Amino acid sequence: MPAILAMSLAFLLLLGVPVFIVLLLPVIGMLEFTTSTPQMLVIQRFFSGIDKFPLMAIPFFIFAGNLMAQGGMSRRLIDFASALMRPVTGGLGVTSVISSMFFSAISGSSPATVIAVGKTMLPAMTSRGYGRAFPIGILMSSGALGIIIPPSIFMIVYGAVTGASIGALFIAGIGAGLVYGVLFIIVAMIYAKAIGMQDAGAWDLREIAVSGRSCAWGLAAPVIILGGIYGGIFTPTEAAAVAVGYAVFVSMAVYREMSLEDVWHCAVDSAVTTAQVMIIIAAASVFAWYLTTSGVSRNVGAALSIFAENPVHLLLLINVIVLIAGMVLDPNSIIIILVPFIAPVALAAGIDATHLGIILAVNAAIGMFSPPFGLNLFVSVSLGVSYREAIIGALPFIAVGIAALLIITFVPEVTLWLPAQFYSGISY
Repeated sequence: MPAILAMSLAFLLLLGVPVFIVLLLPVIGMLEFTTSTPQMLVIQRFFSGIDKFPLMAIPFFIFAGNLMAQGGMSRRLIDFASALMRPVTGGLGVTSVISSMFFSAISGSSPATVIAVGKTMLPAMTSRGYGRAFPIGILMSSGALGIIIPPSIFMIVYGAVTGASIGALFIAGIGAGLVYGVLFIIVAMIYAKAIGMQDAGAWDLREIAVSGRSCAWGLAAPVIILGGIYGGIFTPTEAAAVAVGYAVFVSMAVYREMSLEDVWHCAVDSAVTTAQVMIIIAAASVFAWYLTTSGVSRNVGAALSIFAENPVHLLLLINVIVLIAGMVLDPNSIIIILVPFIAPVALAAGIDATHLGIILAVNAAIGMFSPPFGLNLFVSVSLGVSYREAIIGALPFIAVGIAALLIITFVPEVTLWLPAQFYSGISY
């Protein structure tokens, strides 16, 4: 039975069938031909999979991210980062990473980060002599920070599935995001030095002050969101709604770059994106339910438990499994399909639930730009990049991402020290 299920999944993926159908169709077939279970349960599980209060944050964060991208925040953040990095060797590459970190902390979306930062930075780096592959690769890989740095939609889904504290996951993502981002900054500087890139010039304090003042409203967004959560003012779900209100206010009243009609179009685009995310979560919950009721989860868990006595071996195996899954599945499907296998064994081996969530988030981030189906590979096409160019650009940065993953995996203090100061029960 597991072999037939796996072959069905692989066949449908190779045909290019939409992911939610890939997850639903084999379950419907297996229920029809191997059990007497009524198909009505598929529909029930489909809707119950998204009937979770924390998931309400997803449409709000998507909407807030789109508002901030189209309302002028992303451009101002890039201008500020560029002013700060002007004298640094490889300043444009470093600016791309820092801008992605800033925007990820606002939008919580990897594809939105790639588009928002890439529209400005790809032409700038290409015209400056960075070549073609490097700019594409660093934009896709640093754009994946949207999964790691809070507010992260991935972490919201993980928290909803496992019951882990979303607040703890958010704050743990800060340390992980910094480690990931710093490694890419170092690579950008080394690459620029290797190709003989010259510094662009000295700091212009007036430009820094002007651009900093201009983007102050954008920089305040993550402070308000995270400060409100950790200050006990509102929950992560309520924070998402606050983010939307803040983004509308800044875009319309402060920057005055959006009209009511623009906000409406942004809301429609966000609704479409939300539907795409939610239908995958719903279908993946059906798939996870079938794996559990059919005993596949139990058998896989038993196989993984062999490694539970040695957490190092178990973590290495988890990373390999999720990295491979990330090549073909989107991050939310990874959570709902794999976490029922992985989480019980990992927790039994003494791995903290928050640490496990961050490890899975970094794996999923790498999967966003891993061929053949990494979403950022396809998103980059909207920047005028071919799929082949995207793959060539991504390959070297997969190695950098794995280096960050190993640090985050085996030095848990990186991610857990900060949340341990706010939440009891987190150990490292």
